[in-house]
Amino acid sequence: MSDSQQTDPAADPVPALLPRWWSRPAAPAGAQEASVPPPRSASPTGPDPETAPAPAPVPQWWSRPAQPVPAREEPVPPPPAVPEAATEPRYDPWGVRPLQPVDHGRTGSRRPRLRHSVLLAVGIALLAGGIGGYAGVLAERQAGTRLELPQAAPADRGRAPDSVAGIAATALPGVVTLHVNGAESSSTGTGFVLDGQGHILTNNHVVNGARTITVTFSTGESVAAELVGGDTGYDLAVVKVDGVRGLRPLALGNSENVKVGDPVVAIGAPFDLSNTVTAGIISATGRPITAGGDKGDGSDVSYVDALQTDAPINPGNSGGPLLDARAQVIGINSAIRGGDGGDSSGQQRGSIGLGFAIPVNQGKRVAEELMRTGRATHPVIGVTLDMDYSGEGARVGEKGEGGKPAVTAGGPGARAGIRPGDVITKVDGVRVHGGDELVIKIRAHRPGDRLTLTVLREGRERTLEVVLGSANGS
Repeated sequence: MSDSQQTDPAADPVPALLPRWWSRPAAPAGAQEASVPPPRSASPTGPDPETAPAPAPVPQWWSRPAQPVPAREEPVPPPPAVPEAATEPRYDPWGVRPLQPVDHGRTGSRRPRLRHSVLLAVGIALLAGGIGGYAGVLAERQAGTRLELPQAAPADRGRAPDSVAGIAATALPGVVTLHVNGAESSSTGTGFVLDGQGHILTNNHVVNGARTITVTFSTGESVAAELVGGDTGYDLAVVKVDGVRGLRPLALGNSENVKVGDPVVAIGAPFDLSNTVTAGIISATGRPITAGGDKGDGSDVSYVDALQTDAPINPGNSGGPLLDARAQVIGINSAIRGGDGGDSSGQQRGSIGLGFAIPVNQGKRVAEELMRTGRATHPVIGVTLDMDYSGEGARVGEKGEGGKPAVTAGGPGARAGIRPGDVITKVDGVRVHGGDELVIKIRAHRPGDRLTLTVLREGRERTLEVVLGSANGS
């Protein structure tokens, strides 16, 4: 082997081993000779470690199987020609930087890398599924939102004081529901607060015969109540609660100011539906009605010169307030005219738009007497009427009850000049059509009031003036 390096490219074995894509910069001949490494030693024992030059550094990524050192010095034949496609890249000591061959990976690491790839794919799939599900839910919600119908924005909740809502808001805190247990039955009615001491006004037929009375306020608070007094003829009663704070008495109006067509609001507990509000108008005033009479002897008959209204009133409304546009009480709801007939139990049917209320002026006077003495007084004229008379007006009987005189001696009627057999046709110029109506017109006044009566006697009308007397009620 020659120790000299040949400069002939055809004789140089290194270029024959390099791939075609590899190149190195051209250099002058002198520089190329200077960069050629020294020849290998021909010593049979191998190179001298003291005189042999240090081998060129090998990159860490490059490795090849160790070759046994030949035991004898033999000429090293040139390496066989290797096809370019099978030639592995080699380190070029003359290159600007080391080669960076493509890393095809190690044989022993394929399965872990495949497992990692599978796990990564599963994770990506789960993440994509979650994102897709969330997007679907969001799209569904957005689609539902788009289906919402137009709606007005929240507005001021206030109402005009004279509107139905305004009247109800003012009056409801002062309205109560009464649950009454009696010896034979129980009933439900309505009442309203009269003062801060706990007095409540209601109908007498609601609490008549009561053993226990429970009052429930609009807040839902329930307390026991006691009967102060009641009157059958007026169908009014007063009960009282104790220990209740924050009572809201209702303002009392004047029933003399009521006109037909005025708007009204009724509050009560029809069929035990507490705090029910209905509205209507005044249909008539001075409507004479009688209620009760179940005993048959007339002792339980109520005579009312009533306000008529078409505001729906049903069983359970009894004793509740009838309010005007100022939320003032102008009447006490007491009776209704139901439809013809009833059910098999004899219960009255619901409202047909004919409701009747006791005028508040009469209710106020009776309530004051009941609160003061527990009893109410009735104005009277001191005569006995013939209730079987079918003609126009109210006729004075020939004889009184138990054979007594029909005109009480020394009574208001006797002093006014009324005689047995006279027919009373008008009271203060208002015509009356029967005995019940005459009683109603008289009871609409107070004892001591002065009235003008028109009397038909022997075919001639006479005008008499009477001062009403007083009698204890029942």
